[in-house]
Amino acid sequence: MRSLRGAAVAAFVAALMLMEGPGSAALAAPVSSRPGAATAAGVTAAGTSATARVEERPCPVTVPAGTTCGYLLVPERRDVPNSRTIKVGYAVHRAGGEAPGQVTGQAGAQDADPVVYMSGGPGSASLQLTGLLTQMLPGRDVIVLEQRGGRYSEPRLSCPEIVEGIVDTLRTPGPAADETAAVVRRAAACQSRLEGEHVDLRGYRTAEIAADIVDLRSALGYRRWYLFGVSYSTRPMLRAAALDPQGSRGIVLDSLLPPRARWYDESPGSLTATMAKLGLTSRFDTMVAALNAHPAAYETRDPLTRKRLTVWLNGDDVATILGEALHETDVIPVMPALVDGLAAGRTELLQPLVDQAGDGLTSHEWGLYYAVQCQDETPGNSFPGSAHPRLFTGVVDAAVCGAWGLPASRTEPDALTPDPAVTAVGADATIAGRSATADTRGTTTGHTTASATAEGRAAGRVTAGTARAGGNATRNAFAGHAAAESTATTGTATTGTTAEGRATGRATAGSASARRRTAGETATGGGVPILALGGRYDPTTPPEAARKAVSAVPGARFAEFDGVGHAVFLSSECGRRTIAAFLADPASAARPCDPGVAPYAMVRPGDLLLTSSVYRMLRSPAPLAIPAAFLLVAAVQLLVGLVSLLRRRGGGLSVLAGLAGVVLGALSALSLAAITDPVVLAIGVPPALAWFGLLAIVCTVLSVIEAFRLTAGAAKIVPALTGMAFLAWLYGWLLA
Repeated sequence: MRSLRGAAVAAFVAALMLMEGPGSAALAAPVSSRPGAATAAGVTAAGTSATARVEERPCPVTVPAGTTCGYLLVPERRDVPNSRTIKVGYAVHRAGGEAPGQVTGQAGAQDADPVVYMSGGPGSASLQLTGLLTQMLPGRDVIVLEQRGGRYSEPRLSCPEIVEGIVDTLRTPGPAADETAAVVRRAAACQSRLEGEHVDLRGYRTAEIAADIVDLRSALGYRRWYLFGVSYSTRPMLRAAALDPQGSRGIVLDSLLPPRARWYDESPGSLTATMAKLGLTSRFDTMVAALNAHPAAYETRDPLTRKRLTVWLNGDDVATILGEALHETDVIPVMPALVDGLAAGRTELLQPLVDQAGDGLTSHEWGLYYAVQCQDETPGNSFPGSAHPRLFTGVVDAAVCGAWGLPASRTEPDALTPDPAVTAVGADATIAGRSATADTRGTTTGHTTASATAEGRAAGRVTAGTARAGGNATRNAFAGHAAAESTATTGTATTGTTAEGRATGRATAGSASARRRTAGETATGGGVPILALGGRYDPTTPPEAARKAVSAVPGARFAEFDGVGHAVFLSSECGRRTIAAFLADPASAARPCDPGVAPYAMVRPGDLLLTSSVYRMLRSPAPLAIPAAFLLVAAVQLLVGLVSLLRRRGGGLSVLAGLAGVVLGALSALSLAAITDPVVLAIGVPPALAWFGLLAIVCTVLSVIEAFRLTAGAAKIVPALTGMAFLAWLYGWLLA
């Protein structure tokens, strides 16, 4: 907490900023014209920058009308004096063009607190979701903040070298644990390049990202706002709420990643538990064992060069891909049939997910991803070699972090764990070398999105493991923080961590005591509301862990959505409505929809005739020419036969043959139209198509009889030939 002298100094600095006029702070000035601007500018949470400012820039992506974009200018490292300034991208969509936090057009001006959103990853972009968020939350300002080092920030910490190393690893069928040399070499090259560009990777971690959130509120002049994080970004949002309790109206935590969870160590168990929910334990284990013994080859495209290449995937690799695929709500229903087919040796069914893996490898800024993971996550994991399945990305992450050798971050308090054990991960600890993790197979750790993006699937778009909440989250952090900040602003002096101690990050007995006091252990009154959402089939951030994390926090509640995986709001209309209802009235427990209703029905083994032919037709539609020709000829045959009958020139066989072909087409169309989840067709077709094929046999037999009648013209041979070609296509290719 700051003294009155400190508050006065901060206010003086803010006043100097106001007198600067236009320029780099164009979007923020004049701050004093906005509601609550004086308070926002004058109060700076510990660990944030009192001189943060913004500058306008053109929006780098398509955004709704009424949206402006800019950069937040902040120090690269707040714990280092005179650290260089970096730019963090953001967008602001103002509701009706009004001043911050105000909505008009109703009975008087009503306060509608804005929402600030950030995507997960780490390293996923956010700005492309501005349109979806404004549609989802009409009537209030929506602020979308990039992560420092992200795609729309400067510098951008991309690492194509690491992607190249991952692709090299997948070119051979051996275990990834034996092939990390290429990844380590490319990771070292990326690190050297970034450092040559004067990037200090130690400035790219959760604590700094959280401070960016707090600084943006102050720079934009909002009194308070809701914090909305998904997957990884739930961590900086929780940290930002602890830093800035007065400015935190409430928090939405979608696919919560509880603080201090052991992602890598828990991910194998999380994935197998999700497969158990789907009733796939035995078949999943069979599939992994079979492919570990005999890896499968797939032809796909290099994500960087787009050239064709062949990758080899063993059972652990395929398990990694399936874990990523469970992020997608439309893939979840086909998982039982897909795993059963893979266990039976139908490895070609995985091709659609393999092809999408390239998008995953290019969906993150890997320099940022590894800067965060190596400092904040890998130090708390042991990477046991006995974990099964040994998921691919854990091997990669352990190898990269071992090569980079970044120091481990200290444990910080947040809104769910206000009094963490600071000594859990030493501030001077470093990632163990490659020799300590070479025999591990790791886990999946990224957070989508996405988005991502529907925030890739094989090794690139990595997933997180089961997250378990800290047991000390028994008090709400917000009430205590708000009381402490209020005391500071009214002149009551409080003891706590010194500014120097906050800057250097050293834990002392006094700072620990201050954290306990500001975390709410002495506070009274209600807490700021928290809404957590989780997907039932999410192996990255399992709903069980999220429920446990928020269960002991007053004012917090959890909702689980059936049939949904990772990033609920991206794939569930009910999830979006639930978030909007919470923001409209956080005190209400009424549900706008039933989260227990799955978007799609589950497809069990036997519900489909498994085939990859439909997916192959989508990539190369030439085979569609055969059924199209058959249906066209059948329709013509029916019309010609009807005309012949009307003229009393025969034609009965032609009518029956043409009618059989047309009915076949109609029944097939109805059967396919009944499928609400189009992803189903990527691995199979309705079994009824095989029975409908009997009509094709009838059509073809009748056409042959008609063609070989003594009075038949030469043109009568056409329906017979197209019928035979269609039968060969249907039973010899599509349903084979």
